[in-house]
This record gives sequence, structure tokens and C-alpha cells, in this order.
Amino acid sequence: MGGALVEGLLASGWATPEEIAVAERVGATRETLLARSPGLVVAAEPVAADGLVVAVKPHDAEAVCRRLAGFGYRHALSIVAGVTTESLREWIGAPLGVVRAMPNTPAQLGAGVSIIAGGAGATEDDLVWAEGILSAVGTVVRLPEELLDAATGVSGCGPAYLYYLAEALVAAGTAAGLDASVARQLVEQTLYGAARMMIETGRPAEVLRGEVASPGGATEAAVNVLEARAVRAAFADAVAAAVVRAGELGDARRESRQKPR
Repeated sequence: MGGALVEGLLASGWATPEEIAVAERVGATRETLLARSPGLVVAAEPVAADGLVVAVKPHDAEAVCRRLAGFGYRHALSIVAGVTTESLREWIGAPLGVVRAMPNTPAQLGAGVSIIAGGAGATEDDLVWAEGILSAVGTVVRLPEELLDAATGVSGCGPAYLYYLAEALVAAGTAAGLDASVARQLVEQTLYGAARMMIETGRPAEVLRGEVASPGGATEAAVNVLEARAVRAAFADAVAAAVVRAGELGDARRESRQKPR
């Protein structure tokens, strides 16, 4: 995700390669970054800068952040899952505003959605700075930090729900007699077109569905089956399970940090 952010910032013109410094300890990853973005400043160790983006695995976050203390960062943006702004601010050990974000994987194509939340000490300037970064790879929505787990259950996990739906539709089309490659093409373009209809027309999903499902028609027959099988309730349960699990993972990380070492 960190690499996707860098590429999105460069592609959008938010910065030039020389204006972004990446600290990456893995040599092979440094080479990949340089190959994909010539001129990018890539180092094995952190460097001083105005703003900091933390994009590491959760179990590495504390050690990495503690090494960043004293570099004089004014803003910090974290895309580390399950780590609170309070912990990040404590580890970095500097009087700076920390913004926490939950982007999703379509950010790799500049079509993601990111939820951001400012922690204690975060100012409007910090939030605007974070929005400027994440808007380079998609849409940005502000929420209180306590709602990040709920957002994870909807948008963070959301692409997987749609991929699951796509798998099911391709399998159903194949079972109905279509070639698998044709079924996949139909499903992909249908999902893409339906998403564009929602975004570009601004009409609610239930209204657009009603325009497709004419009374007594094939679509209504199909939707009636989905309703009878409680698919809507299954999605509600799936999101609820994701929200609970996201909270559990965050709690587990906090408990592990509190254990004596």
C-alpha cells in the first residue's frame, strides 16, 4: 500500500520523485521502487522531512516509530491497521498531529477510498495534509477514530465481498452454459458499469435496482430468490463479523504491548 501511495502521488502531480523520500530497509524493495519511479529518493534509513507516512506491518510499527523520534516531522499519517493514533504519537515522541487512515486495495489504481481520523493533537492542517496525500489515490472520507473498525468492515474489506460476488456470478454463468471467459467478461463489465451508474448518476442503489427489475420480469424473479435466501441479512452479518474482528485485532495488539518484556 505504501508503494501504491507513492505511485499515486507521482502520477497525480502532487510531488516530483525528488520531493518524496522513502525509507525502506529491504534492498530488493528499494530496487523495485527505484525501477518503477526513477529519480525517487530511496534510502535504507529514515530522513528528516515535513511530513511522515507510516506504512509498515502492525507488528513492526512500534520499533519503526521509535526510530523516527527526533527527525522533526510536523505531520504524520499512518496506514497501519489496528494501531491507534495515541500509540503512534507516544512512540514517535514528538509534538505532532497524527492522522490514522484505512485505505483499500483499489488505491493501487487510483480508485480507492480512504477513511481518515485525527487523533489528539491533530489539527485541521494535519487533516488537510493527509487528505491531500490520500486523494491522489482515490476518495477520502473523514470519520471519528472510533468508527474506523466499522469503516474497515464496509470499505476496507469491501473489495473482497465484490470479488466473492464476481466469483459466484461467473460460476453461475458457466453453469448456465456460458464459456468461462465470456462469463467473466460479462461479470467484470457489469460490476464496473453498475458502480459507474451509482457514482455518476447519484441515484441510490435501491432506485437503480428498481429501474432494472421490472414487475414480473427476469430480474425480479432473480431478486426474489436472493431475498428468500436472506442474502441481504448475510451481508449484514458479514460486515458485523468484520467489524468485531477488526476490533479484536486492535485489542490484541494493545494487550501484547502492555505485557511486561
